[in-house]
Amino acid sequence: MRSVAIFSGGLDSTVLLHELLAGGDEVLALSIDYGQRHRVELTRAQETAARLGVEWRLAELGALRSLLSGSSLTSDEIAVPHGHYAEPSMKVTVVPNRNMILLAVAAGWAISRAADRLAYGAHAGDHSIYPDCRPEFAAAMAGALALADWHKLKLHCPFIAWTKSQIVRRGHELGVDFAATWSCYEGGPRHCGQCGTCTERREAFRHAGVTDPTDYAAD
Repeated sequence: MRSVAIFSGGLDSTVLLHELLAGGDEVLALSIDYGQRHRVELTRAQETAARLGVEWRLAELGALRSLLSGSSLTSDEIAVPHGHYAEPSMKVTVVPNRNMILLAVAAGWAISRAADRLAYGAHAGDHSIYPDCRPEFAAAMAGALALADWHKLKLHCPFIAWTKSQIVRRGHELGVDFAATWSCYEGGPRHCGQCGTCTERREAFRHAGVTDPTDYAAD
């Protein structure tokens, strides 16, 4: 089984990479630069792929940044909100149509490499904030990918109904080096410890009963 994984270098996609490898897949990893504020995640992705011996490619789409404005991840004038993902203010972190763009680009590479499936790490904790992480979106994209080319490509979303803590627990079982992953949206040299992704990350480790190795600026 050959799988292409959308690999941000974050916690979810890193566990996804390990999950695919544990299942015996030949894994190709694609990271995408869409002009995100937290580009440090791309460095982490490259380092992790090299350590795992996984073929890694970077799609450089930074020119899209000006077309995806209105999000705190692509517009410098919009501050990254602090707090929990349950708060309405977190919707400002939504990048317009991000996952459809990422999936479309990754699908092109997957089809060109005759991959059997395309995997991404959407999970249940993201459903309330990110529309493109919902099961309905994944199902629609799976249908579109099945029609996109004569080569049949399946969409694989193993965590779509999982909580973040379940992903952490599974990553712990697989021996994931969580310290090498990146979540923070601020994009500084350390995890800020206060933005939505940092808050979610802290909570996930706590609920999973797994030691959090993250270096947070705010402890």
